[in-house]
Amino acid sequence: MPVPVGAPKLRDMQVLVCYDGSPDAEAAVDAAGALFAGNPATILTIWEGISEVMARAGAGVPAAPLDFEDVDRASADAARERSERGCATARVAGLDADPRTAQRGMSVWETVLDQADATGADVIVLGTRGLTGVKSLLLGSVSHAVLQHADRPVIVVPGSQVAGRRRDRRAH
Repeated sequence: MPVPVGAPKLRDMQVLVCYDGSPDAEAAVDAAGALFAGNPATILTIWEGISEVMARAGAGVPAAPLDFEDVDRASADAARERSERGCATARVAGLDADPRTAQRGMSVWETVLDQADATGADVIVLGTRGLTGVKSLLLGSVSHAVLQHADRPVIVVPGSQVAGRRRDRRAH
């Protein structure tokens, strides 16, 4: 497939890596480093506000009053720390990485794409949990939704456990 005129080269690309601290996210950081060493990268961690979680769960007002601002602040702080850890890993992998956090919007995948726009990302790299069947239907797949809705290249990286299960399945 010919590369469009003016398309960024691998060495010129702004990379957005989705990072939640999981082994699959670590694999995504490692793969991004192997592919895009020296490039600028944003390590994105998404967090959820408690009011949004309760609204999606259909919960009403809790019996005991909660200080949503404190809970949300703690969630945002934890996300910031996770993103910083991901950044440290990304720098070791060779990326010129900066941390970024975002509060979840309507869905995680939409938040990822909004952040890709906001950061000017040329490519999105994310891990996959390898959900199949009913689990995938019930829990959804962020990586699948990002692939379906993205307007830029997306690289989905299976973690070592997911890749091992897939290799084992093919071997039989």
